[in-house]
Amino acid sequence: MQAGVPFYGAAAETSAVPNIRAPLMIHYAEQDARINAMWPGFEAALKAANVPHEMHLYPGTQHGFHNNSTPRYHEDSAKLAWDRTIAFFRTHLA
Repeated sequence: MQAGVPFYGAAAETSAVPNIRAPLMIHYAEQDARINAMWPGFEAALKAANVPHEMHLYPGTQHGFHNNSTPRYHEDSAKLAWDRTIAFFRTHLA
């Protein structure tokens, strides 16, 4: 894999993080306590393994904010996350 962009996904197990070789762009919803609670440990593991990464937290959003088939859909944040994702892929997959 040359790049990865998880949307509000559970963090990888800390022991598996050194196996990540691709740069990551991570999108999190502000109101997603279970997923967000994993971030500090995940971020520390990413830094320790020198995995290039950036995380974006979208204010006022819930888990699933990018899914337009649910009431949690947040159009402005979904568009911003998608634009960032495409730019990230253009940088890392070009």
